[in-house]
Amino acid sequence: MLVVEGLTCRFGAKAAVDDASFQISPGGFVGVIGRSGAGKSTLLRSINRLVTPTEGRILFDRVDVTALRGRELRQWRARSAMIFQQFNLVGRLDVLTNVLMGRLATMPAWRSLSQVWPEQDKALAMSALEQFDIASLAAQRADQLSGGQQQRVAIARALVQQPDIILADEPIASLDPRNTKIVMDALLRINKHFGITVLCNLHSLDLARSYCDRLIGMAQGRVVFDGAPSALTDHVARELYDLEAADVMGGMPVPVPEGVPALGTAAAA
Repeated sequence: MLVVEGLTCRFGAKAAVDDASFQISPGGFVGVIGRSGAGKSTLLRSINRLVTPTEGRILFDRVDVTALRGRELRQWRARSAMIFQQFNLVGRLDVLTNVLMGRLATMPAWRSLSQVWPEQDKALAMSALEQFDIASLAAQRADQLSGGQQQRVAIARALVQQPDIILADEPIASLDPRNTKIVMDALLRINKHFGITVLCNLHSLDLARSYCDRLIGMAQGRVVFDGAPSALTDHVARELYDLEAADVMGGMPVPVPEGVPALGTAAAA
């Protein structure tokens, strides 16, 4: 179980996250929602320890994540895999090598520097690519892929970390509606088929309601809503998003997941 207790992250006088507290049981698909600047990204980066909290604690299986240092911190970052809005791939490297980067935490330093990958790691990476129908792109440079393909490579990289939790920071913000569905379906498959907890920042309220089984709403760094999507009324949503409400409610039709898509059924994009 992930437990966040009184988490605060300050940058100068501004609190990007302000006294946030919640618990997430294993296997959930939890959406973090709120307007731009609400603290969603800082929250996820704090959990992964890319950002050091100013106050509070983060516990996972009773281990104090906020106290981890050195190798233990590197291991935690492998267990809490990040997926970024801008993919964070190495464009000049091929797809397979980018996915293999997810195995670095398990390798000794000399091997990681020389990038001599064990055969079992290569097999694991190819298996992850096959699950998202992009194994045929393994030898292609990452910077030659479409946005949807790049994000699927990033998800495959996260999967080979064999994480306990995936932290997805607005993974579909730069994608068109078709690729949005492909990427969200991929995250849903990981959650349902592997039982991996997913904590996903989403700007679109309709997407969050369609894919998530729980929503955490943030405003000005504070958690102001925590419950089932059905409990988030339009009135509460308008208060949460304020002037951005018209952009995140209604608008273009949102693809609704039809059950759990089978592994390896993503369309080419």
